[in-house]
Order: sequence, then C-alpha cells, then structure tokens
Amino acid sequence: MVEPKRTPLYEEHLAAKAKLIDFGGWEMPVQYAGVIDEHHAVRTKAGLFDVSHMGEIDVRGKEALAFVQMLITNDASKLVDGKILYSPMCYPNGGIVDDLLVYRYNQEHFFIVVNASNADKDYAWMVEQTEEFDVVVENVSDQYAQLALQGPLAETILQRITNVNLAQIKYYGFTHGDVDGVPCLISRTGYTGEDGFEIYVSPEYGRQLWRKVLEIGAPEGVQPIGLGARDTLRFEARLPLYGNELGPEISPLEAGLGIFVKLDKAAFIGKDALLTQKEQGVPRKLVGLEMIGRGIARSHYPLQKDGVEIGFVTSGSFSPTLNKNIALGLIRSDLAVQGDVLDVMIRGKAVQAKMIPTLFYQRGN
Repeated sequence: MVEPKRTPLYEEHLAAKAKLIDFGGWEMPVQYAGVIDEHHAVRTKAGLFDVSHMGEIDVRGKEALAFVQMLITNDASKLVDGKILYSPMCYPNGGIVDDLLVYRYNQEHFFIVVNASNADKDYAWMVEQTEEFDVVVENVSDQYAQLALQGPLAETILQRITNVNLAQIKYYGFTHGDVDGVPCLISRTGYTGEDGFEIYVSPEYGRQLWRKVLEIGAPEGVQPIGLGARDTLRFEARLPLYGNELGPEISPLEAGLGIFVKLDKAAFIGKDALLTQKEQGVPRKLVGLEMIGRGIARSHYPLQKDGVEIGFVTSGSFSPTLNKNIALGLIRSDLAVQGDVLDVMIRGKAVQAKMIPTLFYQRGN
C-alpha cells in the first residue's frame, strides 16, 4: 500500500480537527466546520486554503519562451514579466494533458503551476518535449508550501502582514516580498470566483504563515477551508476541474475554453487536431443544468434525451450560493439548447433538468 503524501500543514489540519481524505494520493482536509459554512465564509469574508499539494515546474533557458509556446494552447508571447497566463496543455490529438498557470519572470524563465494529481505526469510530458529546445525543466514542487487566501476581505487581511502593496498586484500578476517577515512569491489568481492571493513559501515556514493569517484574520471571521468548499466554489464560478470538465478524451474547445486556444499562433502541440475540430464543428458542448426533479447530478452520471444517451455530467452539486441543485454536462452540440429539458440518470432513474447558462455565479452579481 502506497503511503499518502502530506503537505507541510498536515499537523495544522489535525489540530483543527479537519476531516481528511485521499485526494490524488495526498491526505488532504475536505472540511473543517462544514462545507456549506466554509463556502459562505469565502463568498462573504475570506477563507484560507492549503494548496501545497499543487505542482510547481521551473522552465529556464535561452529557448524557454519558444518551448512554452509549443507546449500550451494560449499565446505566451503576449505575456510580460510579472504576469500570469492560464492555458490548457494538449496531446497531439487535442485531448487535455492538464490546465495550468504560467508565471513569466522573463523570456528565459517561466514558473508553471499544475494540478496536484498530474504533477509527475505533467513533468514527464514536459521533459519529453525538450529535445529540440535549449531549456532545462525542473520539478520544484518540494521547494514550496502554498497558501491561498480567498474572498472579498483577502486584500485587507493580507495587507496587515506584508511589505508588498497588494493593490499594485493586478489580477493575474505576481511579485516577491515578505509575509510575516518571510520571503514569499505572492500572486493574485484564485480558484473560487472571488478575489484572492496565493502565497508560495519555503515549506519550513508554511505552518508559521498559516497560523499568522488565521490569527490576523480572526476579527473578520477568517477560517480554514477544505477541498469540499473549494469544489463548490470553483464549480459555481464555472472553473474547470481536471478529471471532470477536462481530460485526455475532452478537447479545450469542447470544454468551453476556446478563448484560451490561439489557433492563429505558430505550431503548438494539438494545434492540427483542434483546427480540424473547429473547422468540422465541435462535436460536444458543455452546458449548465438546473435540476427540476429531486436529486443531485453527480459527476459522470449519464445524460439522456428521449431515452437516448447524449452525454454525461462533469460536475454537479447543491449550490450554497444559489440554494439549488445545479450541474455541468458535456453533451452533443446539436442538442445543447438553453431552456430545453433533458434527463439525468440518477441510479437508473430519469430525473429532469433544464439547460441554463454555465456561469452560475459571478463576483458582484
């Protein structure tokens, strides 16, 4: 039996009496006070996440920019120093290896953040692609603990313990500075639909910063947040999850990520397949679903129309913000019509759902 991996904050989760689960080989907190309570805390105040399980990969060398351009579907040539780019990374057939964040230090140094369960696979894939490039790719995941402070009060709270003017870090930007006297990389992206910051720090300082952020945020009710609320938060904001909306059998065009696929840029892995798919018509489309009948549409439940299977649920849950059961589904494009009704097969029983826009929640709405 393989021992689960643990982040540098494992002892803090035990002390907080978190419920721990296996997540991609990591022993991680799924909840502390409860998913609904934690979800609302992030939407209304701020919450602190341990995301130290995420993977970090360094790309350096004279041809680092050209290498990253070839690797991802988005256009890294538009990225300037100190900014971050979101992009899918594809196989030659157009299926998704992973989705990731590309941090640009300069044209010879990029820092790439990948999903925890894919870190080793992504690293091996990137190394395979280096043959024709003057670059060095290094998996530096063990060199970082990562904390994410998310919610409308995140800037106010974090500003109390950092020497960085956080207002100057624009969305999808990053810089370096001290947090509680500790050198950190600070970025502003997020995976909840709210404003927030990521703090990358050497693992030995992870527990110190975790405690400090909770301490200085206590007057506003800041609390630790587990993977359960992380999932409902990202789902409401229509942020994709690998293994649900994304995977090797799903293209970024099918997943609704066409805005991050720059087919007019020079060659990149998967370009030919994606170009063909766009020209011939994307066969499947991601749709939003609101349950009409009783029940929750869980991931991978079949979707039917008139008794014929037309796709499957990618993500589904009760939405704490909207107070209703909603889902995302990948179905035949020709049947993706807003307002139409289809059936979710819940344990063999057909339960009706209506197709609605996929962006269930938007900040300030």
